Amino acid sequence: MSKIGFIGAGNMGGAIMKGIAKSDMGGNTEIYAFDMDKEKVDMLSEFGVKYSESANEICDVCDIVFLAVKPQVFEDVLISFREHTKEDTVFVSIAAGITAEFIRKTLGNDKIKVVLVMPNTPLLLGEGATAIGQSESVPADKFKLVCDIFAQCGKAVVVPESKMKEVIALNGSSPAFIYLYAKGFIDYGKSVGFDEETSKELFAQSLIGSAKMITDSGYSIDELIKMVSSPGGTTLAGLDKLYEGKLTEIADNACQACTKRAYELSK
Repeated sequence: MSKIGFIGAGNMGGAIMKGIAKSDMGGNTEIYAFDMDKEKVDMLSEFGVKYSESANEICDVCDIVFLAVKPQVFEDVLISFREHTKEDTVFVSIAAGITAEFIRKTLGNDKIKVVLVMPNTPLLLGEGATAIGQSESVPADKFKLVCDIFAQCGKAVVVPESKMKEVIALNGSSPAFIYLYAKGFIDYGKSVGFDEETSKELFAQSLIGSAKMITDSGYSIDELIKMVSSPGGTTLAGLDKLYEGKLTEIADNACQACTKRAYELSK
């Protein structure tokens, strides 16, 4: 029986707990959670989540501990349970910019086992895209368990731990970029007489379908663009404006700025 603990029971932590509870692994797992706001944990009791009185208790009881708190309080939280850490415990951090080295240094033990994870907000609907940093310090069976947990909440991909800042632009921040792009189309729809719900429904389904074409059709991105673009047609007229505005360059600039900020915030 695996004992998995969560320090922090906010939206992301709660979504992960629900994913575990609803999955096949739920019957073989005990989930414990601590949050300064006890009500957040109480709301998860229907999923079998057990309330713990402190972060210390989580560390005493659990084999895998999720650090699901905001980056600005991360250091204080680590210090609060530093005396209760065990070398065989695996700590899973979902905080952007926090490094494994920082966690080990703050906990005062360079042998602490850490898995860095970058989920994204669609995880709240079970459609997350989660990047998991490969860690040589973590036993293979426990690392696989962490991967399996996030696979219950969408798709999980293992990436080099050294690229956890670069990956933020691809999956952690990219939903916001996509939402801004979508806003332009939905606003256009309203401007030409469609109600917002109609515009949203049509464009959102186009995003879903296009994403499936990227992952499942077997065609390259360039081939997919060509499939929609009849010579002299409407799509090419629109694409000309996107090329003129250097859309792909703008996307690259956004990703580069995102990565630069991740390094600035890195601890």
